[in-house]
Amino acid sequence: MPSSTVTTALRTPARRFAAAAVATVLAAGPAVLATAGPAAATGDHGGKAGAVVLRTGLDVSLLNKTVNVPLAVALNEVQAPASAEKTALTVKLDGVDGGQPFSVLRADVAKARATVDAQKAEGFTQLVHAKVHVPGLPLLSLIEVDQVTSKALCVAGKKPVAESNLLGSVTVLGKKVTLSAGGTTEIKVPGVGDVTLGLSNRSTTSTTAAASALQLKVSVNPLKLNVAEVNGEVTLAGATCESPKPAPTPAPSKPAQDDVTPQGTKGDRPVAQADLAETGGSSSTPYIAGGAIALLLAGAGAVALTRRGRTRA
Repeated sequence: MPSSTVTTALRTPARRFAAAAVATVLAAGPAVLATAGPAAATGDHGGKAGAVVLRTGLDVSLLNKTVNVPLAVALNEVQAPASAEKTALTVKLDGVDGGQPFSVLRADVAKARATVDAQKAEGFTQLVHAKVHVPGLPLLSLIEVDQVTSKALCVAGKKPVAESNLLGSVTVLGKKVTLSAGGTTEIKVPGVGDVTLGLSNRSTTSTTAAASALQLKVSVNPLKLNVAEVNGEVTLAGATCESPKPAPTPAPSKPAQDDVTPQGTKGDRPVAQADLAETGGSSSTPYIAGGAIALLLAGAGAVALTRRGRTRA
């Protein structure tokens, strides 16, 4: 066989073998990098919200004053995530009006809504054309309002907000009253009783908010329906919230060090070790690199054999 034929026959397999070894090294890099991605983080956002259209904490005394009947009810009280809309609430009290159902509130609109997500928590209530009654006064409303709303909003990382709004007129024990913002108003009706009315009670902290449109301290002595005295508190349109936990800030990535010293090192580490660490290689990386080096050496050996065969020829 001519010398040129021998050279070509040996050179071609050697080149293919060396090319295959280089391709193996290049393919190993992306495969290792693909396993080094960050893990997804999940957790509870921790926000809370609540709303209530009406809440009573009343103590009802019967005429003999030996029996006290508590009237502790809540209309449309919800915790996030929930909503409710009911325009009438009736209760029964033993010994009062023969145990017949007693209407505490009637309204055209009575909404309560509480929502929470990862960014914010919000409580909201609304009352439209509402009338509140207490035992012993079936025909005379304790209070009548045209429209009241309350909202408590807590956004993660921001200052919570609490607000209440009163629109239209307010009537207490049959008397129209003018409310003072930030204070209380006292209404006295001879032969019926006294009511102390507070407007727009709001409070906030760094992570919570609470609002109520109206708060009433009640003390009435109707002397009807076997009721001697009614004392306690009534709250209209309440809303609360608690801020969700802020999303964790990702840790800053370590900047790459590109300063290569004349001795072939990167920082205080050899170049090969530094590059291996920065690619995020796993424990299998040394084996992959070792296999690639072996393939390169085998390719070099094949090239050497080709040259030796050509010399002999």
